[in-house]
This record gives sequence, structure tokens and C-alpha cells, in this order.
Amino acid sequence: MVRINPEKAAAKSKLKTSDLQAALAVQKAAFKRTPYPAWSIRKARLEKLRDVIRAHEDDIKNAISEDFGNRSLLETDFADIVSSYNEIADQLKHGEKWMSRRKKKVELAQMGASAEIIPQPLGVVGVIVPWNYPLFLAASPMIGAMGAGNSVMVKMSEYTPKFSALFKKMMDETFSPEEVFVATGGVDVAQAFSGLAFDHLLFTGSTSVAKHVAKAAAENLVPCTLELGGKSPVIVAGDANIDDIIPQIALGKMMNAGQTCIAPDYALMPQAKINAFSDAMIKRAEEMYPTFAGNEQYTSVIADAHYARLQSLLEDAENKGATIRVAGNDDKQQLAKERRIPLTVVTGVNEDMKIMQEEIFGPLLPVMASETLDDQIGYVQDHARPLALYLFTKDAATKDRVLLETHAGGVSTNDTMWHISQSELPFGGVGPSGMGAYQGEKGFETFSHMKSVFHQSTGGIRHAIKGKLMAGIHAPYDEGSEKMVKMAKKQAGIK
Repeated sequence: MVRINPEKAAAKSKLKTSDLQAALAVQKAAFKRTPYPAWSIRKARLEKLRDVIRAHEDDIKNAISEDFGNRSLLETDFADIVSSYNEIADQLKHGEKWMSRRKKKVELAQMGASAEIIPQPLGVVGVIVPWNYPLFLAASPMIGAMGAGNSVMVKMSEYTPKFSALFKKMMDETFSPEEVFVATGGVDVAQAFSGLAFDHLLFTGSTSVAKHVAKAAAENLVPCTLELGGKSPVIVAGDANIDDIIPQIALGKMMNAGQTCIAPDYALMPQAKINAFSDAMIKRAEEMYPTFAGNEQYTSVIADAHYARLQSLLEDAENKGATIRVAGNDDKQQLAKERRIPLTVVTGVNEDMKIMQEEIFGPLLPVMASETLDDQIGYVQDHARPLALYLFTKDAATKDRVLLETHAGGVSTNDTMWHISQSELPFGGVGPSGMGAYQGEKGFETFSHMKSVFHQSTGGIRHAIKGKLMAGIHAPYDEGSEKMVKMAKKQAGIK
């Protein structure tokens, strides 16, 4: 296998809009020649994607860590590499079945005819990838698109230049330009990319950027799947045991240093639980990471601007009366130099603070007092619908109330984040947290046109009988027409 130099590859990447348009034209022409790839072709593409990831595992982990300043290699293994393998395995196991035609019933009046749904590849799928899980959030939509029979164009994030260049090199060596095209570059490339006439466009990123992406896509009426974020709440019910829930919340908040779209963003709980919760969270963080500075297992904040933004949220909260508790006792200058922020619990918060207004995307956890389940549900209802919601309770009735009375893209109860890793659960947002969903069978359907087909019968006794039944539908209308209307109403339950 050829060794890849990401920095050298990055230096060569200077795409123009015309280059993107040419790449799209190549893929459109190839799709026109083969509009319905056989399963053997789809399977081979998925296997090639799996194999090239496997061949470059170390390169992937090291490149991502370098882009972050430091990122746990095992976190990349778990969240990016293993997750990609799991999705490929699921697609290989079920894809041939998912692409099969699906027979459907016809109405009684059309007796003798038949109906079916044909999953049909859309053509060329565009994917805009964020920086926080750059392999998985490129591979996951690619897997769904490939399994559905499409070719793919991918725009990688400029915040992960080494990995983006590596991924482009991997894909260029593995796939033809007719199958996969990878673009790298900055905002100008992203803007041109989002304006291409794809057959479907999937964007993962912030709500603010999604508005521009959707507007650009609308110029060509390109359907979009938008995977966004928002402020994902943790509801701690009155019956929840603090010691039992801390490991799950700490993992969800500290994975990738909180730079996860479904990370717990804030917690709601009765005032009487807040001190114990805060103490336990700090203790758990220090058990997980005895030190934060210089710790290869703890991830840095991706860039100086993001680090400054998180510090600004803390400063604003403290100036407005919040209490800040920081895990560990590391040297502040060293932490700043490494762009590392230990788990920070913020109590005494209110809605005037920016930390309760903006998606955090870092290891800061504000905790707000909310005394009753009615209060907690009401708070979630009164704010933008989040990508995820987490509920901790032992009571079945409490679960049902929260699940049925709040909206979120996905939910985990008595845990965090694990709903995203279930192959049979679609992943997507609702309202400001996203539009559409993918993963597993849902991903296959997202990247397919589920074409409805009605087949009229052309002969035989059933055709003759149906012809007599249907005669009353055609003008000139007569008593037979009235009988047909009555029969149709009766079939619909109308007497």
C-alpha cells in the first residue's frame, strides 16, 4: 500500500467551481450509462471502502489527532473507525434485500392489476462533512448512498486539513472519479459545492450554515438532508439516583471533549440534586482523566477560535452570577497552550446567559434548577427542538410523558448517545436540529427514489371482469356509475 503524505496532498488541492462542475458531469454521465447498478457492483464498492479504511487505520488516527492538536486514538477507533465498519457490515448484510421490489395491495376496484415500489438510485449524492468526526461523518452517508446505487461527491472540512487530504488520497486511489470524488478546500469551495445540481445533498454542521446550504441547494431544487445540532437536554427526574447516572452523562459530555453534535448540552434537575450532581461529575472527570494537560487520552479543542468562544461563554456566565467548577488542577497556561478545557460544571445559570442560548460544542455543562417534571417538559417545549434528548428515571410513566410530550431527533433513556449507534434506528433531527434522517434501511431509502408503480392487467378472465366493473367510471355516466360510487364509499367504510 502506498504511504500517504497528507500535507503534500493538501498543497495540491486548489479546486475551482469549474472543477466541481466537471466532476459532477462525469458522475452524471456514468450514472446515465448505468442507472441501476447490480448488487454485485454496490457490494464491491462497499467492500473497497471497508478495505481502504482498514489499510489506513493508523494513518487516519494520527492525521485526525494532528488536526485537533491532540485527540485520543482510541476515541477515533471507537467513534470513527469501528462505527464505519459497523455500518458497512449492516449494508452488506441487508442491502440486497433493501433494493428488491416491494409488492403492494391494489384497491378492490382495480382487481386484477398489481402494484409495487421500486427502490431506484437517485444518481449523484453530495455530502458536506464536518470536522468533529471526519471519517464517520464522511463514510456513513457514503455507505448509504453506495448501497442505494449512487455515486458520491464529498466536501471535506477545512478544519481537518491533514485528514481531509488523507481521505481524498485514499478515495482517489480506491475509486474511479465516476464512483467517488472528494473535494478539499475552504469556504469558497463549500459554497460552490452546495450550489451544484446534485440529485440529493446531505449536510452535517451548524444550523446557521445549514440555512446557506439549503438556500444554495434550492436554486436547483436539490432535496436536502440536514444533520444539525442544538442544545440537547438532560432531564434528571426526581427519582434518579445521582451515583447511577454520572458515568453515562460524563461519557456523553467528555467524548471528543464535548465536540459532538449529540453531546448533552445542559441538564435540568431539582435544586436539591444540583450540588451532589456537580460534585459527582467533577469526581468522575478526574477519575477518567487524572490530568488534562499533556494527557494523550483527552482531546483538544479543534481551533483557537473555538477555544476562545468556549472561554467567552464561561466568562459571560460568571459575570452574570454563575458558579464555575473545573475538574483537575492543571496549569492554566499549559491548558491554554494545548487548547484543552477540562470538564467544567456551571451552576446557578439562567436564560440570560449565552451558555444557555448557544450550542456549546465543548466540555462545559450548565445545570439549571427545574423542580418538577412539568417544569422540565415545559422548558424543553419552549425552546428549539434539539437533536437529542436524554432522560434519567426509573419510572415508566415519566418516560412515556417525556417521550410523547417533547420533540427531539433521537432519545436515549438512562444513558447518552447510544441511540446513534443502533443500526435499525434512523439518525436525524427535527425542526432547527435537522431535516430528514439516514443510517441503516432509512439511509438506503433516503438515497433512493421509492418509485410507486401500478401495473394494469392486459388479459384473462380477471381483466374481463375488471373491465365490466370499471365501465361505470367512464363517461357518459349512468346507473352503473352510481353503483360504482356506492361501492367505493362502502369499501371506505361510508354507509
